Parts: sequence; C-alpha cells; structure tokens
Amino acid sequence: MKNDLISIVMPVYNASAYLEKTVETVRRQTCTSWELIAVDDCSTDDSFQVLQRLAGEDARIRPVRQEGNQGAAAARNRGVALAEGRYLAYLDADDLWTKTKLEKELAFLKEKQAAFAFTGYEFGDSEGVGNGKVVHVPETLTYKKALSRTVIFTTTVLFDLEKISKDLVSMPRVKSEDTATWWRILRNGYTAYGLDENLAVYRRPASSLSSNKLEAIRRIWHLYRKQEKLSLPVSAWHFCFWAWRAVARRV
Repeated sequence: MKNDLISIVMPVYNASAYLEKTVETVRRQTCTSWELIAVDDCSTDDSFQVLQRLAGEDARIRPVRQEGNQGAAAARNRGVALAEGRYLAYLDADDLWTKTKLEKELAFLKEKQAAFAFTGYEFGDSEGVGNGKVVHVPETLTYKKALSRTVIFTTTVLFDLEKISKDLVSMPRVKSEDTATWWRILRNGYTAYGLDENLAVYRRPASSLSSNKLEAIRRIWHLYRKQEKLSLPVSAWHFCFWAWRAVARRV
C-alpha cells in the first residue's frame, strides 16, 4: 500500500461519450498522486479503446476489462481489489470533479482523522454543466441518520484504507449498491464526515436510472426491508423522512 497514493476506481459501461471530459477532470487535479483504475464492464461501444488511448497519454490511468458484464458493483469491487493506494475514491464515468477535489478532501480526511469522508456536489445537465442546485452535506453522518437521507454521492467519497478494510467497502450486488455499502460501513461503527463544499458535478441525463422516481422508491424500500431487515413501522418512519429530503434536494 502506497501511503501518498489515492486510488480512484471508475466503473465504465458504454460511456465513451463522457470519458474524455471525466478523465480530464482527474488529470487536472491539483493533487497529482493518484491512479485511475477504470474497469470496463464489457461495453458494446468503444469505451475500452478510449481508455487505452488515454492510458497511453498518462501512465497513471489503468484500464481493466471484465470478462463478462457483471454490473457496477462488481466493476467497483474489481477496481478496489487492484488498488495500490492508501486512499480510495470513487468516480462514475459520466461525473466531473473540480480541480481541487482530491486535495481538499484528502486534507479534510486527515484533519478529522477519519476513515470515511464525502463532499457536497452540484446537479448538472447531460453536458455536465452545473445547474446551480448544490447539495449541502452534514458535518457528520451516523447509521441512524443515514437511513433517512441518501446524501452521500458516490463520486464524492474518500476512504482511508488503513482505517477501513477493503472487505467492508466491497459493494453487494443489489440495486442502490452504493447506499447499501454506506449503511453497512456506518452500521459497523464508523462515522462519515461531510465536507460541505461543492467539489463535483452529478451529470443527470434524462434517461438515467436515478431519474426514474418510482424505481428509486422501490430500491430504497427494498434496502430497508431486505438489506437492513428493518421492521415495517421503522422502515415507514425512515422512508417518510427520506422522501421529504429527496424532494427538497431536487427542487
């Protein structure tokens, strides 16, 4: 494990239209000690070829191709297994970072002596242009609080792998696998620390899964009942607060 290195894991599936811009925001980081492990999940477009070309321009980019299409969770887990850095960050293939994202968040993580940090972010359109709607984050987030708010955005998290194991950050193969992972980590006694600064753009194409509100409701309810095994009344309690916050975050 390299103490000064941030391993960035990026799952890729049919994202060639976005890769150039997304990877460029990594290459422009003021923190230069990073590796980008881009795991292509058997894309049917030219995503892997784009990644190979970008890797030829920057040796810090490590393209990996899955043997079969297994989904985002498996792609992230493959990247984590290959990570050589002490610190772990996630980045989705269509999202964007501000140029100081890694520098500021790493300093924040060290200041708090934390294992798990996340930041604020801004919603963006299909071109990655921010729309001015910034999601602010709390100073800390515990398991109980996290159940009623999905405020942790995958593209903003940072882990210290000397304080939290790769096994614990491994994502289950369920819908909303990222939220399920954050809850499991917090349930195991960790606290997530929020840096309330807009350091990323969440690109939201109209056709994205997250734009399907009914599907989002089904996924969160399934996590309460099947993944966390919460009772019906407790699930309903947390769901009401989750729904209210989800609406408030987007208006």
